[in-house]
Amino acid sequence: MKSRYDAETDALYVRFTETPIVESEEVRPGIVLDFDAEGRIVALEILDATDHLARGADLAALTAA
Repeated sequence: MKSRYDAETDALYVRFTETPIVESEEVRPGIVLDFDAEGRIVALEILDATDHLARGADLAALTAA
């Protein structure tokens, strides 16, 4: 699993597997799921992350993997 937080755009990206992404769906405003060919979740993107995450979430502590 890899995660990346971009403070400039306030976007959090979590990749669960390197399986190719064939479809993406915004499941609610600012929350995007990426799916493989079998409809399984491959990745999650949270736009405006600081607005969506619970207080106390330390995004600055995330390291790129």
